[in-house]
Amino acid sequence: MLITTITCSNCHNAVDNNFCGNCGQPIQIKRIDKDYILHEIWHILHFDKGIFYTIKELLIRPGQNVKEFIATNRSRLVKPVIFIIITSLIYTLTSNFFHIEKGYVNFDGSKQSAIGLIFSWVQHHYGYANIIMGMYIAFWSKLFFSRYNYNFFEILILLCFVMGVGMLIFAAFAVIEGLTKVSLMNIAGAVAILYAIWAIGQFFDAKKVSSYFKALAAYMLGMIVFSLSLVLLGILIDFLKP
Repeated sequence: MLITTITCSNCHNAVDNNFCGNCGQPIQIKRIDKDYILHEIWHILHFDKGIFYTIKELLIRPGQNVKEFIATNRSRLVKPVIFIIITSLIYTLTSNFFHIEKGYVNFDGSKQSAIGLIFSWVQHHYGYANIIMGMYIAFWSKLFFSRYNYNFFEILILLCFVMGVGMLIFAAFAVIEGLTKVSLMNIAGAVAILYAIWAIGQFFDAKKVSSYFKALAAYMLGMIVFSLSLVLLGILIDFLKP
């Protein structure tokens, strides 16, 4: 009797069930159709362990939830990089829809210069720019909270969640500004910074007042150094251009 061995298309392990016991890959992969697309969208947006659940938890208990994500359970919240990209996209779409001129990052110089082009890229790619900005803030946070047992990348995860919520704060104020025609983006910036200080302080030590001052210093220094690095990069490019 001829026995046919089925192998997993992903890890090439021998399989005797509907799913690979090594990597979990199904033997028969469903064809991508409208049901698959709708399922994936719902998987991201559904309230239980989806983006709405993540937003709610980050607004109520940011420090505790990010700690749990890092140390014990990474299935409750949306993945941090996906979260910051989606929330940045929401802000971009909202500000473009309501034609909000004064945005999250502003630069009044000429867009013909390298500096102008760099800041223009930031304004059109908030998701990626926020991750880079988060690296600067994470660096200062690691410096100020050095006695805590979190490495740079774990703090960066915190910043992805925090800055993602910041993007939603800007998006909410952009909607209100678009409907009322009252300039609110400066207020949005203040609220986003206050949230970031509170969330970072909660993450490290919610009971210490010094945690919030350190969080403020780390956040502001990160933003300043990020902006200065963009300017210096633009100056260097302009200097090297023939």
